[in-house]
Amino acid sequence: MEKYTNTGTAKTPTIKFDFNSGELEIEGRSIPENTIDFYKPLMDTLDKYLSNVRSTTVAHIKLEYLNTSSSKCILSVFKKLEDAKNAGSHVLINWYYQEDDDEMLETGEEYQSIVNVPFKMVQVEV
Repeated sequence: MEKYTNTGTAKTPTIKFDFNSGELEIEGRSIPENTIDFYKPLMDTLDKYLSNVRSTTVAHIKLEYLNTSSSKCILSVFKKLEDAKNAGSHVLINWYYQEDDDEMLETGEEYQSIVNVPFKMVQVEV
């Protein structure tokens, strides 16, 4: 099966997705110049994955910061994960936030209220 990897920069997160394990990781800062272009390869990969989802799909979201346009793209990623759940995969989104970062916790809770996928809020010590 396939893997998708995009090495992060100061403005873009590192993204790793492994079809075989059904694991997705997005880590870093998300403030790309063109957010839609940046996330399109991941969205295309998730579309391919949806045709043959694994029994379990786990996302690890470890964002330090994301801008508004990135927030919309992350929601689109979560909608794809919701589609994976609807296709029979056990889906879990682990949302990591630093213990002193109430804004990122609230962002995760907002996503949790929008998509029909189990979320686990994971507090990380600074």
